Amino acid sequence: MSSLPIELWTKILEIGIQDCGLSYKDLCCISISCRLLHRLSVEDSLWNRLLSSDFPSSSTSSSSSSSKSLYKLRFERDKERKIAAHRRVVLRKESQILEHSRRLHDIQTCVSQEKLKAIQTSTELSHLRRVREASVALNVWQPEVVRGRQKQMVEQCVVPAESRIRTLEMELRLCKQHILGLEKSYRDEKCRLDNAKEELESLKSHPLQNHKPVGGGENEHKVKRKMLKSCNNCEYNSQFV
Repeated sequence: MSSLPIELWTKILEIGIQDCGLSYKDLCCISISCRLLHRLSVEDSLWNRLLSSDFPSSSTSSSSSSSKSLYKLRFERDKERKIAAHRRVVLRKESQILEHSRRLHDIQTCVSQEKLKAIQTSTELSHLRRVREASVALNVWQPEVVRGRQKQMVEQCVVPAESRIRTLEMELRLCKQHILGLEKSYRDEKCRLDNAKEELESLKSHPLQNHKPVGGGENEHKVKRKMLKSCNNCEYNSQFV
C-alpha cells in the first residue's frame, strides 16, 4: 500500500463514495485495516461527500465541527425522525384494528337480531299455515273433536291468514338475504382485521428499532482495531522466540 501515493488512495475512496459503493459503515470498517486508511477515513472531504449523498438537505458551510461529527449528528436526528414516524404508523394501525374489531362486533349484533327476527317470522308463518290448513279442513267431514279444535284455531286468528302468510314469506326471504349479506361483510371485515394484525406485527418487528447508532459502531471498530494490533504484536514477538 505504501507504493501508492496518498492522493491516489484519497481519490479511490472519493470515487467509491461518489458511485454509492461505500457507505459510512464501509468507511468505518476501512479505518481499522491499516494506519494509512485510518488517517484517510477521517478526512472531511470524504464525510462531506457522504453528507451530500445521504442527507442532501443538510448544510455544512456554517458548521465549525468536523464533517464526521456533523454526519453523526444528522444520522442521529434522522434516526429519531424515522422512529417517531414509525411510532405514528404503529398507532394508526392499532387504531385501525380497534375500528375493525368494533365493526365486527356491530355486524355480529345485527346478525343475531336478524336471526332472531327470522326465527320469530318462521314461527308465526308456521302457525298461520296450520290455521290455513284448518280452515280448509272445515269444509270436509271430520270427527267432531278434531273439527272443534280446528274451528277454535281459525277463530283465534284475528288477521286474514292468506295475506299475512304472503307478507311473512316475503319478510323471511328478506331476512335470509340480509343475513347472507351480513355474513359476507363479516368475512370481509375479519379478513381486513387479520391483515391489519399481520401488518402490525411486521411493524413492531421493524429493523429500525434494532438500529445501532454511529457512536456504537465507532466503539466497535476501536475494539476491533485494538484486537488486530494485539494480534500483530503477538505475531511479531513470536518471530524472535
